[in-house]
Amino acid sequence: MTGQLSFPRQYARTQRYTLGVPRAFTVAPDGSRVVFLRTRSGTDRSHVLWVLDLDDGREYPAGDPAVLLGGAEEELSPEERARRERAREGSAGIVDYAVDSAAELAAFALSGRLFVAELQGGSTVELPVPGPVADPRPAPDGRHVAYAAGGALRVVEADGSGDRVLAAPEAEGVTWGLAEFIAAEEMDRTRGYWWSPDSDSLLAARVDEAPVRRWWIADPARPADAPAEIAYPAAGTPNARVSLALFGLDGGRTDIEWDRERYPYLARVHWSAGGPPLLLVQARDQRTQVVLEVNTTTGATRALLTEEDPANWLDLFPGVPAWTPDGRLVRIADTDGARALVVGERALTGPELFVHAVLDITEGSVLVSASAGAAADDPEPGSAHVWRIGEGGAERLSDRPGRHSAVRSGAVTVLASVTPDRPGVETVVLRDDKPVATVASLAETPVLSARPRFTRAGDRGIPCAVLLPTGYRDGDGPLPVLMDPYGGPHAARVVASHNAHLTSQWFADQGFAVVVADGRGTPHSSPAWEKAIRDDFAGVTLDDQVAALHALAGSHPLDLGRVAIRGWSYGGYLAALAVLRRPDVFHAGIAGAPVTDWRLYDTHYTERYLGLPDERPDVYDRNSLVTERGLSAAAEQHRPLMVIHGLADDNVVAAHTLRLSSALLAEGRAHEVLPLSGVTHMTPQEQVAENLLLLQVDFLRRSLGG
Repeated sequence: MTGQLSFPRQYARTQRYTLGVPRAFTVAPDGSRVVFLRTRSGTDRSHVLWVLDLDDGREYPAGDPAVLLGGAEEELSPEERARRERAREGSAGIVDYAVDSAAELAAFALSGRLFVAELQGGSTVELPVPGPVADPRPAPDGRHVAYAAGGALRVVEADGSGDRVLAAPEAEGVTWGLAEFIAAEEMDRTRGYWWSPDSDSLLAARVDEAPVRRWWIADPARPADAPAEIAYPAAGTPNARVSLALFGLDGGRTDIEWDRERYPYLARVHWSAGGPPLLLVQARDQRTQVVLEVNTTTGATRALLTEEDPANWLDLFPGVPAWTPDGRLVRIADTDGARALVVGERALTGPELFVHAVLDITEGSVLVSASAGAAADDPEPGSAHVWRIGEGGAERLSDRPGRHSAVRSGAVTVLASVTPDRPGVETVVLRDDKPVATVASLAETPVLSARPRFTRAGDRGIPCAVLLPTGYRDGDGPLPVLMDPYGGPHAARVVASHNAHLTSQWFADQGFAVVVADGRGTPHSSPAWEKAIRDDFAGVTLDDQVAALHALAGSHPLDLGRVAIRGWSYGGYLAALAVLRRPDVFHAGIAGAPVTDWRLYDTHYTERYLGLPDERPDVYDRNSLVTERGLSAAAEQHRPLMVIHGLADDNVVAAHTLRLSSALLAEGRAHEVLPLSGVTHMTPQEQVAENLLLLQVDFLRRSLGG
C-alpha cells in the first residue's frame, strides 16, 4: 500500500503530491458548472477533464484519455514535449484545455489529436484534422476551433467540417500560433494566438527562429541517436523575430505594426469586449515597455502607456494589462515603493499590499492575489491571499494563513487554498461568497508531516522557515545545518504551505536543522527587495544566505561547524557559489542543474539582471563560476561539492556542469558529478527522483560526518 512507502518513493510516485489535485478551473458564466482537470488518483499520471454540476452536485468526466485512446499509450510530438517542458508539466493525458465563452464546448489535444467535448452532456468526439495538434481553442461563440499544426495556424468548424489553413509558414523555422522559447520559458506567455470577442478573426503570432543560434543536445548513453537541435537564444545572441497579424475567417489578413526594432519582445496580448486588442511590448533591456492599442482595421498601433525605469528592469505580471468591461486599463505597477493595482488613472492599493497577479476583472471589482506589503505588519509570513478590490476599498476573500488562488465568473468563485498546518489543497466553490460545493482532491496523504517555523532573520528581516527533526526537543543539542534555498528571482520558497516544505522536513528527519531563506531577489513585500540583485547575483544572494544562517544561530540549535547547502537551478548556482566562495561558512554543497556561466543562459532572463555580456563582461565574469575572474574569487579552502545535471536539459544545458567540472579539475579541486541520462530540467522519472534524495543524504553524511 502507498501508506507503507518511504517518503522518497511516495514523493516521486505522486509527482510531489500533485497527482489527484484538481486544477485549471473554468466557471460557466451562468454559474451552472465548474470545469477542471484531475487525475483519478494520487498515483495516476493521466489527467481527465471533469465537470461539476453546481445544481445537483454531480461530478462527471467530459474527456477521459483511457476511453478516447482505447487504452493505447499517449504519443507526444517533439513540439508537445517542448511545450510541456516549458510549462514544467510532468503528467500525462489532458494537461490543458480551452472553452468557448459560455463554457459549453471544450477543446483539447490528446496524443496529437484534436477532441471537442460538449460539457453539459459530457460527450466527446474527435475532429479529423491534420496533426500533431497543439493548443486548440474554440471561438467564443463555439462555432469554430483554431489550432496549431505543422507550423501553421488552422481553423475547423466545431462539427469537424471546413478545416483550412489561416496562416502557413513561408519558410523553414517559421511558425504561426505558437509561443517562442523565450515567451514560454521566461515571460509566462504560453499562447501564440487570440480569438476576437465576436469570433470572426484571430490575432496570431509569427515566430521566425532563423536568427537564433542552434545548439545540439546529445544523449551520451545512446551514441547511435543523432543529437537534438534546438534554437537557443543565449545572452547577447539574437532572439527569434516575433510579429503579429490579424486573420479573418473570411481569408483577410492585416499585419500589426509597431517598432519591433526598439520593442522586440511581445510580452502580453489581451483581447476582450472591453476594447480593442492590447499589446505589451518590451525593449530588449526591459527598462522600457509600452502598452499598445491595436486598430484592427488598419493594423496600426497607438501607445496608451509607456513605462520606463533607467535603473532597473520592469516586471511582467499575470493577468495584465487588460480592459475593464467599461474600457478602463488595468495594470500592476511599482509606485512609491509598493506594487499596486492601478485601474484607469487611479491606484486602488497602496504599500499595505504586494500585488502578485490579477485573477479576474468585472465592472465593479478586480480579483487579485496579494501578500502583505512592506508597510504592513505581516502576521502571516509566507501567505498570499485573494482580495476583491473596488472603488470602495479592498476585501479579503480567503480567511486562513496560506497560499490562495481563485477563478471567478459572475457570482461564482472557485477558491483553492493550501495552508501550513495541513497537507494538500482544499478547493471550495462560492456563490455570492457563500460555500455551495467542494471539489475533492484525490492526492495521496504524505507519510510525514512538515513542521516549518516561520520567522524573519537579521537586520534585513530575511523571511525564513526552519525545520527540525520530528520529535526534536529543546535540549537535544545542536544539529548539523542544511540550507535549502532557491534564492533567486520569481520564486519564493518561504511559503505558508504544508506540502512545499515536505522535502525539507524529510531532510530534517535525517538529522539536520534545515533552513529555507528567501533573501533579496525573491518576490517578497516590496519591489526594492526584489531588485536589489541587479548586477550582483553572486554577492547579494549569497550574503543573505550567510546573514540568515548567522542570525538564526542565536535562537535555533544550529551547529555552525557543520553547514551544508543544496539547491536546484538558481538554487544549484547558489549552492556551488557558497562552497566555492564561502568555505569558511559552508562545509559541503549539492548543486542541481546549476547555471555556472550566465553567458550560456537565455536572453530575457539573464540580460534583465546583468545586461548584455559584450557590453558588461566584468559583470558576467564576477557572477560566473567558471571564468578566470569567477574562479579567482573562490577561496583556497576546498569543500565537498556534488553536482547533478540532466543531460537532456534544454533550459540549463549540461554544458554548465561540464564547464564547471573542467574548471574545478584544472584547479585541483575534488568534486563529484552525477549525470542523469535522458533527464531534462525536471526529474519526473520515479526511480531517478527517489534515488536522488537518498544519494544526497548519503553525500551529506559523508561530507559533514555523522
